Amino acid sequence: MTVLDPIAPAAPAIRTDWTRAEIAELFALPFTELVFRAAEVHRAHHRAGEVQLATLLSIKTGGCPEDCGYCSQSVSAESGVKATKLMDVREVLQNAARAKDNGSQRFCMGAAWRNPKDRDMPAIVEIVKGVRALGLETCMTLGMLTPQQADQLAEAGLDYYNHNIDTSPERYGEVITTRSFADRLETIDNVRKAGINVCTGGIVGMGETREDRVGFIHALATMPQHPESVPVNALVPVKGTVLGDMLADTPLAKIDDIEFVRTVAVARITMPLSMVRLSAGRESMSEATQALCFLAGANSIFTGDRLLTAPNAGDDADQAMFARLGLKPLAGPEPLRAGCGCG
Repeated sequence: MTVLDPIAPAAPAIRTDWTRAEIAELFALPFTELVFRAAEVHRAHHRAGEVQLATLLSIKTGGCPEDCGYCSQSVSAESGVKATKLMDVREVLQNAARAKDNGSQRFCMGAAWRNPKDRDMPAIVEIVKGVRALGLETCMTLGMLTPQQADQLAEAGLDYYNHNIDTSPERYGEVITTRSFADRLETIDNVRKAGINVCTGGIVGMGETREDRVGFIHALATMPQHPESVPVNALVPVKGTVLGDMLADTPLAKIDDIEFVRTVAVARITMPLSMVRLSAGRESMSEATQALCFLAGANSIFTGDRLLTAPNAGDDADQAMFARLGLKPLAGPEPLRAGCGCG
């Protein structure tokens, strides 16, 4: 008797019309049911058991005029972070080469600017070209961009541009006052129109409610095209920042691990094709919590000892965790989707 192979279920349609009520219903599912559904969606669109490794480097630290309540690099913060100039191109490329040697596939670079000046762009373009020549995916976060600057980065071959929305539209003004939520969306639109892949997510654990987390996911999942990369950060409270000092006084405001995993799972279900990155905050998470995040659809992490100015788990710890969990680095870049316009 011939045994027929079972027919795999058709992958669900990619939706950009999620309602807040639907997203709230996902958050409210029994935890194991939610994680199970997220794992199913993940396996329908991504290679199970593989996690992309990325390295993040601060190429210009401190002195940022924005007043983001979570950020140690803001001039408004009393965090002790000193302002630096833009890193020399050669030094950036040396860091990128080391990251590649340590197994990273994507090299992400951040500059503490409100927006880059036109005089900064030639060096930025040279950096992008140099990192790409090493065979790494490139990602940058430089603040707000004009359409012309986005075009320059696209011509240089930038693969991804990171510009986080941070939180829900309703809570945004409580976290940042020096630029609006609409400003964020405008830069994301400029990046998209230039043909660069979008990397945008935010931070949870800033004292927000679940309703805010619903609004945060809703803002991302209803974009005309989902972000290709969605970082989900857990706030790293830094003394001297508004939110760091607030949470020091009200520790119960910190998000618990189960709610964090729920946020990852809902991001995966609503944005099936996106790389969901388990970002800042991993250094304080147990391996069990991280394992649940991977089960719930997280498939990208930052490696190394630092994330801009915050601590990170470190390469050795990640290698040991991967060995225990049976995970492996992404075998190669997942195919970018038609219309992404990657350089």
